[in-house]
Amino acid sequence: PEGDVPLRAEEVTIAEVLRDRGYRTALVGKWGQGQPGTPGMPDQQGFGYAFGFLDQRHAHRQFTDHFYRNGERVAVDLEHDYAGDLFTKEAAAVIEKDDPRPFFLYLNYTVPHAELRAPEDSMAAFRGKFPEKPFANAKADAVPSGSRPDTPSLGYRSQPAPHAAFAAMITRMDRDIGRLADLLSARGLDRRTLILFTSDNGPHQEGGADPTFFNSSGGLRGIKRDLYEGGIRVPMIARWIGTVPAGRVSEHPWAHWDLLPTFAELAGAKTPEGVDGMSMVRALRGQQQPTHPYFYWEFHERGFQQAVRMGNWKAVRLKPGEALELYDLASDVKETRNVAASNPDVVAKIEAYLKTARSESARWPGK
Repeated sequence: PEGDVPLRAEEVTIAEVLRDRGYRTALVGKWGQGQPGTPGMPDQQGFGYAFGFLDQRHAHRQFTDHFYRNGERVAVDLEHDYAGDLFTKEAAAVIEKDDPRPFFLYLNYTVPHAELRAPEDSMAAFRGKFPEKPFANAKADAVPSGSRPDTPSLGYRSQPAPHAAFAAMITRMDRDIGRLADLLSARGLDRRTLILFTSDNGPHQEGGADPTFFNSSGGLRGIKRDLYEGGIRVPMIARWIGTVPAGRVSEHPWAHWDLLPTFAELAGAKTPEGVDGMSMVRALRGQQQPTHPYFYWEFHERGFQQAVRMGNWKAVRLKPGEALELYDLASDVKETRNVAASNPDVVAKIEAYLKTARSESARWPGK
């Protein structure tokens, strides 16, 4: 009813693995994995401290009248408390806490998704700098600014300068992450702390966002909700002074499900049984790294779509029963040439894999 499917009690999270190794654990920002009274609440999933949005729909707002701290609703200033600013402040407090234990901080900013709004001091730097196509949504504007939409169809609030807002949001977040990195240095923690920055999906076009204008997919095909590379291939920046080689670009592919075993190895913890991920510690150190034989994705919002990556081969199926599209990412990273017809052996191998790639469940039926 609140737009979320809560994590089950038996799920094992990164926070639980690290907590059990003596880490203090904190979540700041968007959660969306469980409401109060469900087993998906952060404190039930390994987080000793949590501040932010619990509801996916509530997280559509950059200004709101409340957040949740450790499951309790806390009031904030609707007109002046920008979500990203509060998240940065909370993250800084986690870093500065007088506690000798190592820490794990999951900082989940909500920008630039997808209500394009930023404080005036950031907007002023970009207003009038770009051609603009105003975004208007009177239905969403009619809802009190601090509340979540009553239904997902209300969408995002109007923005007369979406390009300026997008640039302002990204720039402000970049500034704040820099401040947090500086704080780690000031406290003498920069050589003991791994920072990872990444995204959950490719760029979106809701709320007036324009991924074409800023070349947000980097020339790749597709955006959010697409299983082409523009929808699922995202960069990740890693900083660990003295451990991660500086200035190096790695093309080694890995996925979000590799984070848990990676963090577990770094912390000296055991990776839970049945996890699909693989530790990527060697890739972080710039060493030779084993890789997955396959990567698998599926998407349910438009029916049932699938994608597979096997080495440099990338297969996409847009509808059940349709023939696989096949692309050679080594020579065609933009996925413009479907070479399935000339590579039947590769298609057959991927088709065989797809028969075992997923586990059927009532929550995520295959077809």
